[in-house]
Amino acid sequence: MSASSLPTPTHVPYIPSQTKMTEFTFRGVLVGTILGMIFGASSLYLVLKVGLTVSASIPVAVISITLFRMLSKLGMKDATILENNIVQTAGSAGESIAFGVGVTMPAIMILGFDLELTRVALVAVLGGLLGILMMIPLRRALIVQQHGKLKYPEGTACAEVLKAGASDESLAASSAEAKAELAAGGAQGVSARTIFAGFGIGLVYKTAMAAFKGWKDTPEKIFRAPFEAGSFSCEISPELLGVGYIIGPAIAAVMCAGGVLAYLVLIPMIKFFGSHLTSPLAPGTKLISEMTPNNIRSAYVLYIGAGAVAAGGIISLGRSLPLIWHGLREGLKDIGGSKGAVVKMRVDDDLSMKVVFGGVLMLVAAILFSPSLHMNLLGALLIVVFGFLFVTVSSRLTGEIGSSSNPISGMTVATLLLTCLIFLLIGWTGASWYVTALSVGGIVCIAASNGGTTSQDLKTGFLVGATPRYQQIAIVIGALLSALVIGPILLKLNDAATVYVPVSQVAPAGIMAPAADGSPKHDHIRGVQAKDDTHEYRVWHKTNTDGGPAGKYLVDESGKAVWLVDPGINGQYNKRPDGSEVRKFDAPKATLMSYIIKGILDRHLPWGLVLFGVMIALVLEMSGIPSLAFAVGVYLPISSSSPIFIGGMVRWLVDRAKRKQLAHKNLSEEQLQAEGDKSPGVLMASGYIAGGAIAGIIIAFMAGVFDKTDAALTHWAETSNPFFAGPHADMLSVIPFVIITVMLLAVGREKWLAGK
Repeated sequence: MSASSLPTPTHVPYIPSQTKMTEFTFRGVLVGTILGMIFGASSLYLVLKVGLTVSASIPVAVISITLFRMLSKLGMKDATILENNIVQTAGSAGESIAFGVGVTMPAIMILGFDLELTRVALVAVLGGLLGILMMIPLRRALIVQQHGKLKYPEGTACAEVLKAGASDESLAASSAEAKAELAAGGAQGVSARTIFAGFGIGLVYKTAMAAFKGWKDTPEKIFRAPFEAGSFSCEISPELLGVGYIIGPAIAAVMCAGGVLAYLVLIPMIKFFGSHLTSPLAPGTKLISEMTPNNIRSAYVLYIGAGAVAAGGIISLGRSLPLIWHGLREGLKDIGGSKGAVVKMRVDDDLSMKVVFGGVLMLVAAILFSPSLHMNLLGALLIVVFGFLFVTVSSRLTGEIGSSSNPISGMTVATLLLTCLIFLLIGWTGASWYVTALSVGGIVCIAASNGGTTSQDLKTGFLVGATPRYQQIAIVIGALLSALVIGPILLKLNDAATVYVPVSQVAPAGIMAPAADGSPKHDHIRGVQAKDDTHEYRVWHKTNTDGGPAGKYLVDESGKAVWLVDPGINGQYNKRPDGSEVRKFDAPKATLMSYIIKGILDRHLPWGLVLFGVMIALVLEMSGIPSLAFAVGVYLPISSSSPIFIGGMVRWLVDRAKRKQLAHKNLSEEQLQAEGDKSPGVLMASGYIAGGAIAGIIIAFMAGVFDKTDAALTHWAETSNPFFAGPHADMLSVIPFVIITVMLLAVGREKWLAGK
C-alpha cells in the first residue's frame, strides 16, 4: 500500500489502528436505524413547515451514549466509543433523506401530478444509496488528505461528543496522545460536564423559545426610507451559534457577507428601482412597491443566489479535481485485487471499489426501469453526472461550513436548471417532461444531502479511529430503511391536511373535463370529508387555468368536475366546507423547484437573475474570495448566517486570547489552530448543536401532535408575552441569546466549566 493512502502522520486517532475493539454490532445498527427513522420523520415535518433541518449525528450520538450507559447499570455491557459511532452513523441518514424528499417530492403535486408512494420511495432509496456509494471513493481525498483544512464542524463536534462520553474500556484502549490530551484537560468528567452542560442549555433554551413561545425566535429590523426594504434579522438559535464557533471566523464572515449583499444591497436596490413600476415585474406576481423584503427575496434574489451557488459549486469542483482524482486512483487500486501481501490498516479499510461501481450500475438500472420515474437513458446519465458533481461539492462544502448550512436546495436548483435547459435544447418541453426533470433533481438532491452526511460521519470515524468499511455498511442499512418509511409519512402528512373544495366554489360556471384516454385512474375522498361523500370519481389533472384553477379534480361519470383536491402540502384552502380549519404545510423549497421546472420547460425562467448570480461568483473568485461560501450566504436567509457569524466572532475572541497565552511557545499557525480546536469552547458549542437539534424534534412533536396546545401557546404569547410579541419584542428577545453567547465565550476562555 502506498504511503499516500495512509492517514496523515500528524493525526493519531483516539483508538489506534492496531487496536481491536467491539464496533459493528447488531444492537448498534438496530438502535441507530430506529433513531434514524425517528429523526427522519421529525425532520420531514420541519422541512415541510420551514424548509430547514438540523444534522442528526450529534443528537443520535448523545442518545446512544446515554442509552447504553443506562443499560450498563442494568447488567448489560456498555457500548465502546466505536460502537456508539456506528449508532450515530446509521442514525444520521434519516435526516438527510427526509430533507431531500421534503425539498423535491411535494413539487410533483404543485405541478399537478399525484404524490405516488412508489415514486417517493424509489427517489428516496435510489438517491440515498447513490450519495453514499459516490462518497466512498472521495474519503481519502477529502477526509484524510484534507485533515486540518476541511473542518467538518458537525463531524468534529460529534467526535468530541463520543470522546467525552467514552466508556472505561475505550479510555483504557485510547492512544497515548489521547491520554495526554485528556490529562492536560484535567479529567474526563470535566469534558463530559462541559459538553453535556452545553447540551442541556441548548435543549432548554430552544424548547423554551420555540416550543413554549418564551421569546421571539427571529428578531428583525426593517429599515424605512431612504433605505427602504433593507432589513436585518437573526435566528437566535443555539445550534447555529455553535456551528459558527466551530467553523471559525473566516468562513462565518464570508457567509454572512453574502447575506449582507442580499438583504442590505440587492433587496433595497430592487425596491428602489422597482417601487415606481405600475405592473408586476416577472417573475414576481405583484407590485414591487407592495412587496416585503422576504417577498422580494423569494421573487428575485433566490434566483440570483441559485446562480451564484451553481457557479461557485462548479468552480469549487474544478479546484478539487486533482485531489478527487488522487482519491479515486487510490480507490481504483482495489478493483484489480491485491498484488502482494500488503495488509491494509483497519482505519483505512473502505468498501471495495467493485462494490461501489457495481452498486452504482445496479442503481442506474433501477432508475431506468422504474416506470413511475418517467426516466430515459439521458435522464439516468444526468443523474450520474450531476450526482457525482454535487456529492463532491456537498461533501467538500460540508467540510467548510457544516451540514446545517450546506445549501443542498441550491445544488438541487442548479441541477434542475441544467437538466431543464438540456431538455429545452433537445425540444423536450411541456408538462409531459415535468416528472422526468423532477426525478433527476430529486435523486441528485438526496444523493448530495446524504453524501454530505456520509462525509461528516466518516470524519467522525477518522478522528475516533473507526473502521470506514463498517461505517459505510451501517449508513447503507440506515439509509435504506429510513428511506422506506419517509414516503408513507409524507403521504399521511399530506392527506391529513388535504381539503376537497366544491368546484362551485372555485368555478361557479362549472368545469367539464375532457374525455378520458385509455384506462383512467379513479379515486375517492379521503380523510375527514369521506363520511359526506363515498362516491368513486375519475381523476383529472388540469394543467392550465382556463375556466378554473389548475390542479387535481375528481370528475363524475358525465365529465363534470365535482371536487378540487387541494393538497395538504402547499395547498391554498385552509377551510373545509363545514368551516373547520386546516393547518397546511408551506413546503417553501418544493415551491421553488416547481417554479424552476415550469419556468424553463414552459420557457418562463428569469435567466437574467440567474446570470447575475453567476457574475457575482466570478467577481469574487477574481478578487481572491471563496465564492461558494459567499454564495451560500446570498441564498440563505440572513437570519441563518448572522448567528453563525456571531459564533465565529466568539471563536475569534477566544483564539485571540489563546494566542496571547501561547505567544512564548512560538507555535506555527497550524499548531495554534489545533490548540483552538481543542478548547473547551468547541465542547460547549457541540453541546449547543446537540441540544438545539434535540429540541427541534420536541418542537415538531408538539406542533404535529398537540396542534391545539401549540395554537393555544401561540395565542397566549401573542397577547401576553412582551418577549414574543409587541413593540419591544425584537429587543427583549435578544437578551437570552446574549446570555448563551456570553456563556460560550466564558467557557472558550476557560473561565467557567473548564476546570481552571
